[in-house]
Amino acid sequence: MRMETPPETPAMKPEDVLQIIADNRGTAICIPTMTTSPAWRTIAPDDLSVGCVGFMGGASSLGLGLALGSPDRRVIVFDGDGSLLMQLGSLATIAGAAPRNLTHLLFKNGVYHTSGSQEIPGGLTVDFVMMAKGAGYRNAYAIHDFDEFCRRLPGILTEEGPLLVELYTTLADQTPMTARGGTPFPEQVERLRAKLLAARS
Repeated sequence: MRMETPPETPAMKPEDVLQIIADNRGTAICIPTMTTSPAWRTIAPDDLSVGCVGFMGGASSLGLGLALGSPDRRVIVFDGDGSLLMQLGSLATIAGAAPRNLTHLLFKNGVYHTSGSQEIPGGLTVDFVMMAKGAGYRNAYAIHDFDEFCRRLPGILTEEGPLLVELYTTLADQTPMTARGGTPFPEQVERLRAKLLAARS
């Protein structure tokens, strides 16, 4: 782990990050998980996406499958630090498959927000950048403020993957526990499959 003091610059709001991605994502497939899902449903209701809610830690593996199945599209995973800790082995699996079209965004707030904001093991000191590099990702780095994220977004959306970007964020305004509703996962999968098939025909 990298034992460091959290950055002095204000952390980014997840909703701001999601909005700028929505404005620039093009034809990318997006995989929002846990606390990014409610905001993403509002910001991009008709995009190519499938939400990873209900199987914590599965977003990166789901993104890998979609990246391999749709190599002509960018796939963007909106992961959480608590979620990724549940399935750290996915880093090695993704690195081994080496999907060039996968961007893995890690929304880092140091807590399990959905279940009550309990601190994750290691809190903000856990170094996911080092883990991704050690696993074999082509690149990985951290971004601490929104202006830098906006400047680097074009590269984030086009750089050869697998790429992990650790984003220091605040807590989201809503979680799947406070924002009821949404589309059941099997229905989301069928909708995404139909859209992808229609795009290929």
